[in-house]
Amino acid sequence: MKGIFVFLVVFGFMFSCKKNEKLNIQEIQNEENWVPVFNDDCTKDWTAHWTLDGLAASITHTDRGMHFKAGPEYNNDAHHAVLWTKASFYGDVKIEFDYTKTDNETRFVNILYIQATGDGEGVFERDISKWEALRQVPAMRMYFENMDLFHISFAAFGNRDNGFHYIRARRYPKPDDRHFSVTQIEPSYDRQGFFETGKTYHITAIKTNSRLYFKMKSMGHEEHFEWDISEIASISEGRIGLRHMFTRSALYKNFKIYTKQVE
Repeated sequence: MKGIFVFLVVFGFMFSCKKNEKLNIQEIQNEENWVPVFNDDCTKDWTAHWTLDGLAASITHTDRGMHFKAGPEYNNDAHHAVLWTKASFYGDVKIEFDYTKTDNETRFVNILYIQATGDGEGVFERDISKWEALRQVPAMRMYFENMDLFHISFAAFGNRDNGFHYIRARRYPKPDDRHFSVTQIEPSYDRQGFFETGKTYHITAIKTNSRLYFKMKSMGHEEHFEWDISEIASISEGRIGLRHMFTRSALYKNFKIYTKQVE
């Protein structure tokens, strides 16, 4: 079964650059059949809506939102951190939140995980809450080897401290015999999507059957990023997650999730 799934994922990656008609994101975003299913203003107890991977992480609340901080130690997997919604979400999803980068890092990434489940192999049950104890040290490989999800890197830098930044999408899990790069969905938006420290951005991310979309907006300036996923193995349900690599921190506020009304 896993072999078939891996074939579908790799087959999808091979064709993900195919030119398709552009998603009319304004039309999709404003559709009347988006139904609000999750709403957290992020100023109160985070444990009402979220669970946390990573023992070195910290979360505090102010009127400005939820301050989510990974651990401070570079190159220590125990200092990564992931927040997961307790609820799962089905079908097409739209995710919106306000994001303010509070670290001064020019390395490492933040990640939005979209509709995550386990890959169903061995102990990695589809309900990821059943094996959260295995993620107390939230090493990246625990996720990309054992979870079924879409991934969008944002406020993302390379690891060499040379200012290289990007927005990228990926599809997990990574096939056992392949390099992590095979998870990448083209295009990679290199040297685009720069997030300034202390500046608040309104984020909109949308996943449909055929497209992934990410928008960042601040003080009238917008950047849009889009990926064709029509030939990639689809995902129909799962949790939403926020990952901070070690040393990264940010404020989150007004976190909302919508799904499509079934007619």
